[in-house]
Amino acid sequence: MRPFRGTYTVLVTPFTSDGAAVDHAALRRLVDFQIAEGIHGLIPLGSTGEFLSVTPDERRAIVDTVVKTAAGRVPVLIGTGGEWTRDAVAMSREAEAQGADGVMIIPPYYSVPTEDELYVHYKAVADAISIPIMVYNNPATANVDLLPDFVARLAAIPNCSYIKESTLDVTRVRDIVRLCGDRMTVFAGVLGFESFWMGAEGWVAVCSNVAPRLSAELFNASRDRRDLGEGTAIHRKLIPLFPFVGGPRYVSGTKAAFEMMGMSMGPPRAPRLPLPEKDRPALRQVLADLGLLPGGRQMAAE
Repeated sequence: MRPFRGTYTVLVTPFTSDGAAVDHAALRRLVDFQIAEGIHGLIPLGSTGEFLSVTPDERRAIVDTVVKTAAGRVPVLIGTGGEWTRDAVAMSREAEAQGADGVMIIPPYYSVPTEDELYVHYKAVADAISIPIMVYNNPATANVDLLPDFVARLAAIPNCSYIKESTLDVTRVRDIVRLCGDRMTVFAGVLGFESFWMGAEGWVAVCSNVAPRLSAELFNASRDRRDLGEGTAIHRKLIPLFPFVGGPRYVSGTKAAFEMMGMSMGPPRAPRLPLPEKDRPALRQVLADLGLLPGGRQMAAE
């Protein structure tokens, strides 16, 4: 298996217009759109995929649709975070059996586990599967912070070999690289552009749902070509989009953007609400400036 690197989209989950069911036709179109636009990898059932708002049967069907539609063209990692270690193990085993290339696991997000408890949690999953684990550090939502020294401890677990680092401190990237070497590959979770220059080999992005080509090119220019001028120019184009696909609007803003692009992904599930009407004109202008509205240059896959 080739190492994971590049810009990976943490996919929204498309729902029918009433939110009652997963829209698998829209999900297949989304996967094909991402790959045609040059994205490097896909991660369904992350936070942006509303993983806590789908049933077990819906989870299995989502994994099946994404894995089969991607058909090996790009890696597919599945979000398998759970509050109970038994659940995380079961979901990770299931993802592997369905053909996933890896799993992404946020720490238990309510119990505030200690470092020893976290180590046992990740080790239990690692012992149960043979595909790589991407540890997901997001202290804002998980209520625990995986500090670089502890990440180095996790890196001793053979298939705990990736981390999505989602703090706003890019020195974390530097320190994880320094402490772990090639035992732990860092993906940025928020600050993709900045993290590439500190040694990150990838970016798990929300904005790449709607702007996969630009998001992939940001990695290609900054990390692969090491072209600061080109990377900076792409980053500046994307910056106006970030407020609409980050913070409390990351699901509602992304789904509103798709609606404006003529690629409806349905509403978010409660308690999330659709993007307020007052915010929509500004988002539409951002999409127009990026050429992402129907007929825009960026919408057509070359």
